[in-house]
Amino acid sequence: MIVIITVVMLYFAIRIFVVDWFRIPTESMMPTLVSGDNVVVDKTLMGARIYTDFHFNSKGGELRSVRTRGRRDIRHNDIVIFNKANHKRKIKFIINNVYCKRCIALPGDTISIVNGYYKNNNYDQPLGIEAEQERIVNTPDSILNNMRVLRAIPKDSHFHWTIRNFGPMYIPRKGDVMMITPESATIHKVILEWETGKEIGINWQDSVVTADGKPFKMHRFEHNYYFMAGDHVVNSDDSRYKGPVPEEYIVGIVTHVINSEDPDSKETRWERIGSLQ
Repeated sequence: MIVIITVVMLYFAIRIFVVDWFRIPTESMMPTLVSGDNVVVDKTLMGARIYTDFHFNSKGGELRSVRTRGRRDIRHNDIVIFNKANHKRKIKFIINNVYCKRCIALPGDTISIVNGYYKNNNYDQPLGIEAEQERIVNTPDSILNNMRVLRAIPKDSHFHWTIRNFGPMYIPRKGDVMMITPESATIHKVILEWETGKEIGINWQDSVVTADGKPFKMHRFEHNYYFMAGDHVVNSDDSRYKGPVPEEYIVGIVTHVINSEDPDSKETRWERIGSLQ
């Protein structure tokens, strides 16, 4: 009995502090990852997330956690597992509601999409899979509209951002101070309402922004954020539609495929084991 208890405790300790594994259910990371892949997440890289409150709400609540010391920060092009943060324009935590995407921008970066391709002011190498981004270039607006994927955030009449041309969007970094204007408040409204706990009002005509009815002119960000995007750019629910992801919502960094099963035939795809391509 002691041996069984020890083994069970060791199993959960490894999954909490060292590595975990997740199944890819969709095509959003094709061709890098495909539906049926099981990926390993190394939690020692950026540090393991430890819950300090286990009162989880299935409809979404506040995430309370701490993170152990990691071996390195997230880098551009890392593939990560994270909890979906934006639920109906409110940042909420729902346990086990996780996504797998590529990190396109880090805290302090400014991200844009120009004619379908990602551009980052702090990174001059390709981001994601450029051949997939070329699909955006070659796909007519009419088809993207029919797929209901063309329009990106912020869905506001003062902006006309799409997955073809987007931004520039600043990705907030903890401690940075931002001047609050109707433009910046519209872009970051979900984040600002979460951090302040107040309702943000935006008056474009008078160029006034309020928080719970009081003037709101400057904000110091309390969290780091990341811009996440799927490699399969024409079919991925990501930061282009949901906004940046708080650092606390990140589970860990994907390192490799540990197993892969064809969803239809249930056969093991041996050639995919160990790969991230």
